Amino acid sequence: MLEDKLVTTNDGSHTLFSLKYNQHFHNTEDGGLSEALHKHIIPAFTYFQDKKELNILDICFGLGYNTFATIYYILKNNLDIKINIYSPEFDFDLIKSLKDFTFPKEFEKFKNIINELSNNQKYEDEKIKIEIFIGDARKYIRTFPKNFFDIVYQDAFSSDVNKELWTKEYFLDIYKICKENTIITTYAISTNIRLSMYEAGFFIYESRPTKRKITLAFKQEQMIIGKYIDMELKKIRNKESKALFDSFI
Repeated sequence: MLEDKLVTTNDGSHTLFSLKYNQHFHNTEDGGLSEALHKHIIPAFTYFQDKKELNILDICFGLGYNTFATIYYILKNNLDIKINIYSPEFDFDLIKSLKDFTFPKEFEKFKNIINELSNNQKYEDEKIKIEIFIGDARKYIRTFPKNFFDIVYQDAFSSDVNKELWTKEYFLDIYKICKENTIITTYAISTNIRLSMYEAGFFIYESRPTKRKITLAFKQEQMIIGKYIDMELKKIRNKESKALFDSFI
């Protein structure tokens, strides 16, 4: 089996280049830690400022930056909150290798959690519960009850190579397991992806936490974070753009 290549990103953190998908796990200009914080964790925790417990779906686990940056953010800001993170990942060898991966120094305080997840794919204490599911993400998300998740980090490889995690049908399944005030964060900003989310029932918003824009999606309109995107107007102006469907795969 081909091994992924280690890459150092602009913020000094390391990531991998996937030989299977021919893509980096993170944008090398932003960096692994910076991308996780600014594109996922900070927007989500800005939206939820007073919650005492959050259920988070991390699609897909990969190197775990989103999950680990969440823990780092909570500890750094001394937040009194319990988090339950659930994350699918198809690459078992990658998970087993995490205990030997060179993570940012910011993660050193909870190296024990990284080791536990690498060895057993589960970790739990009074404030943190993490479960990594090895297998098909589409099947995994269908195992959750309705109205379960507060936050979804939609961080799969791009739709160019991993279309099954960006279709309308996929987002319909996500919609079912989201609470009414759920926030979805993603780096993907193409009209096609936004249409997939919109046609599954989500309201679409845009934010620019770094020099790159991100997409935020919600079940209901809100005025806390992001700029509202009128997808009906987008459809009129971009007649060639279409949502992605499972039938395209």
